[in-house]
Amino acid sequence: MTIHWCGTGLSAIPGLRRLLEAGHDVTVWNRTTDKARGAVGDLTDRIKAFDIDALAGQLVAGDVIVSMLPGDWHVPLAELAIANKAHFVSSSYIAPEMRALDAAAQAAGVALVNEVGLDPGIDHLMAHALMDEYRASPAFDAANHISFISYCGGVPKNANLFRYKFSWSPLGVLKALRSPSRSIRSYSELQVDRPWDAISSYAAPLPTPETFEVYPNRDSLPFMEQYGVEDDWQVKEFVRGTLRLNGWADAWKDVFAEVETLSGSEGDTRLKEMSDQFWAEHAYDEGEPDRVVLCVSLNAEQDGVSVWHKTYVMDAWGDARGTAMARLVSIPVSLAIEAVLNREIAAGVHAAPSDPKLVERWMGEIDRLAQHLQIVDHLA
Repeated sequence: MTIHWCGTGLSAIPGLRRLLEAGHDVTVWNRTTDKARGAVGDLTDRIKAFDIDALAGQLVAGDVIVSMLPGDWHVPLAELAIANKAHFVSSSYIAPEMRALDAAAQAAGVALVNEVGLDPGIDHLMAHALMDEYRASPAFDAANHISFISYCGGVPKNANLFRYKFSWSPLGVLKALRSPSRSIRSYSELQVDRPWDAISSYAAPLPTPETFEVYPNRDSLPFMEQYGVEDDWQVKEFVRGTLRLNGWADAWKDVFAEVETLSGSEGDTRLKEMSDQFWAEHAYDEGEPDRVVLCVSLNAEQDGVSVWHKTYVMDAWGDARGTAMARLVSIPVSLAIEAVLNREIAAGVHAAPSDPKLVERWMGEIDRLAQHLQIVDHLA
C-alpha cells in the first residue's frame, strides 16, 4: 500500500517525515519538486511534480491519498480515491461536498478521513474523551445543564505589538474575519456576523494562569451531535472558537474597520494586498518560536452548581523539532493514515475518531508533541 502525500507546505513536514522515518511506502507529490526535496529529500527520492492525472495513473486499490493542498483540491482527490478504491486523509473541515461522498465511499469500501489536524482534530479527540468520561461518571444525569467550550489559537511565543504572527499566508486569517458564526450562549443561539462583535475573555487553566481574548468560530452547532450531545439535554453554552493574545482586538481594530468595508472582487483583491503586506511585516523570523494553546472544557451543573467540570489544556511552542503548529497539524494526520492502513477506521466520510482506544493512543502521541498537556479537574 502506497501513501501518496500531496503538498509539502510548512504545516505538512513533521508528519510526512514521521511516516518516511517509520519505513512506510510513501510517494511525495508537490507542485514544486525542489521545495519538496529541500524538506524531505534526505529521506526519499520518490518526489514527483503534483498532477492529478499522473497521480491517477499511480493509484492502486488500498492506497491512501493525503491532501495537504489548498481546500479546493480535497473533493477532487477524494473522488479520485473512490474511483480507484483508495482511501483519503486531510486535516481540513468536512465540506458539504465531501460529506456527500459518504455513500459512494461506503460502497467502494474506502475511508475518507478529515478533521484530523490540530483544530479541527486534536480538539475533537479531547471533546470525545471528556464526553466519554462524563457519561461514565456518577455525576452524569440527562437533566444536568451542560457548558462546552473549545478554544484554540496559534500565537507568538514572544509577544509583539501586533499581538500575532503568521506561520503561513495571512489570507486565510483575513477571510475568516469575514465569516459569520453560530454558537450557544446562555441557552440561546448566538449568531455573529463578524468575530470582533463577540470577543470575550477566557482564563486558561495553565500552570501559570493566563487570560486570552476569544471569539466563536464558524458554526459550532453541528458539532453537538458529533460530540454526543443529546437533543433533550439542557445546553447552557456550546462554542468552538479562536484564541488570541490579550490586546489583539485593540491592535487589529484598523484591520477590522477595513475588512468590514470590503466586498466583491475588489474586496478580494484588497484582501490579497493586505495578506502580502502582513506576510512581509508579521511573518515568523527564521527559528523564532511559535506557540499553540488549546483548551477544551466540559462543565455539568445542577441548580447552578458544578457537579462535573474538567478541562483539557495544551500549551506547545516551537523548539528544535520545528514549529508547534506544524507538529500539531501534521503528526495527527500521520496517525490517521496509519489507522486507515490498519483498517481501524470504517468506510465512509469521517472526522477525527471517537473510538476510545484510538483517542487514548493518539492523545499519548500528542502528549509528546506539546510541552504541557493535562486534564484539569476543577472540582478536585
